[in-house]
Amino acid sequence: QVPLVESGGGSVQAGGSLRLSCRASGFTGSRTCMSWFRQRTGENREGVAVIYSDGPAPYYADTVQGRFTISQDKAKNAVYLQMDSLKPEDTARYYCSPCARTSPPVAGGIWYWAGPALYHWNWGQGTQVNVSA
Repeated sequence: QVPLVESGGGSVQAGGSLRLSCRASGFTGSRTCMSWFRQRTGENREGVAVIYSDGPAPYYADTVQGRFTISQDKAKNAVYLQMDSLKPEDTARYYCSPCARTSPPVAGGIWYWAGPALYHWNWGQGTQVNVSA
């Protein structure tokens, strides 16, 4: 599988906004959903948001609920993350990933997000978001 490509990160002041994009044009496998997750240097991955292909409403981590919005353009095979009211604690590297309710038969790394009970794989290099106070 071709890794996804994330973009749109940057440096903003607290209270500002950014819109992240994820191109999944090289991804041809089956998936139930697409997710965004983030990782701060030296810390574990933290799930951010999920958008489903099969109906359920988007899922958000409590830490971003009401501030972030996940969306997708199926025609472009792209997923977006609109981030508003950014806080310094949102500083992290952000990744997008396909996700599924069962562990996929892939050779690369797999990450399990317990909140929505979803498996993730095939993420890209990520995009860095820096929020200053």
